[in-house]
Amino acid sequence: MVRDRARRSARGNRWGLAVVGVVPLAAGLAALAAGRGLFGASLAESPLLSASAADFLGQPWVPYAAVAVAFAAGFLALRWLMIQGLNDTVGRLVLDKGHDGRVEMSESVARGALEQEVADYPGVRRARARLTESSDAPHLRLALTLDDDADVRGVWQRVRSDALANLRSSLDLERVPAVVRMSMTAPAKNPRRGLA
Repeated sequence: MVRDRARRSARGNRWGLAVVGVVPLAAGLAALAAGRGLFGASLAESPLLSASAADFLGQPWVPYAAVAVAFAAGFLALRWLMIQGLNDTVGRLVLDKGHDGRVEMSESVARGALEQEVADYPGVRRARARLTESSDAPHLRLALTLDDDADVRGVWQRVRSDALANLRSSLDLERVPAVVRMSMTAPAKNPRRGLA
């Protein structure tokens, strides 16, 4: 359900940005063509606004209407920007639901335990996790920063066999879809020197 909403939002973003880009582009190209005389010399030589259009725009309420339209456009743009900034991290995880109520756990508790476990693996410099999608069926996004000499395959196998298994058992879920991103750190500019 959340994934479908994200896809609809992305599709809406693409269409909205396409319309916002294509309509002014088409209007600008049409104005350029008319000014160059591609639609006839009479149209190219005519004034930009006819007398009736100039009279209409000279009404005392027109500036107020323009300000109202600008405020509405600004509000819509601000709302769009705020929606882009929202993340899909769940706040609480549902561990059990029944007739008497439900048992919940903060996402930060599960995330913190997972990050601590993975950060203690050899070769892992930093672990950052996020539980997303829904509180009943969360998905995991795990970003690992490894030392430049880390055993990448060993870290991956340990994450898959230990950390993900522990997360599934603690949340009492059969599966937790996960995306694991691993990156290597650059070597230190001033490596530590041991005493000989």
